[in-house]
Amino acid sequence: VQLQASGGGSVQPGGSLRLSCAASGFTSDGYAIGWFRQAPGKEREGVSCISSSDGTTYYADSVKGRFTISRDNAKNTVYLQMNSLTPEDTAVYYCGRVPIVPVRLGGPKSWEHQWLYDYWGQGTLVTVSS
Repeated sequence: VQLQASGGGSVQPGGSLRLSCAASGFTSDGYAIGWFRQAPGKEREGVSCISSSDGTTYYADSVKGRFTISRDNAKNTVYLQMNSLTPEDTAVYYCGRVPIVPVRLGGPKSWEHQWLYDYWGQGTLVTVSS
């Protein structure tokens, strides 16, 4: 199993970036892909998550209305479109794989539980600065 995160970079406040998480080595059925981020000096936090089977999406309150998660199952890739970026979005962004069953059964915030994730990508840096 491999997850390859890419698409990070430097952008000015108000700008946009699209992150990609290319997955390989497993079939997507039965899993979701989540995006997390870790800012300097802070703990890793959940950003968004999408079920690979039915496309159900989850978002952290801090990014709702600004970020959009999507998937292309033919390419085994999950995208995170980030708009209206602010300096508070500066972080290393990671994608991870999580079995969908505990996400569906564990309540609306269960996708944010990092201990449910079994594989992680290497992270991609997003810097928002003027």
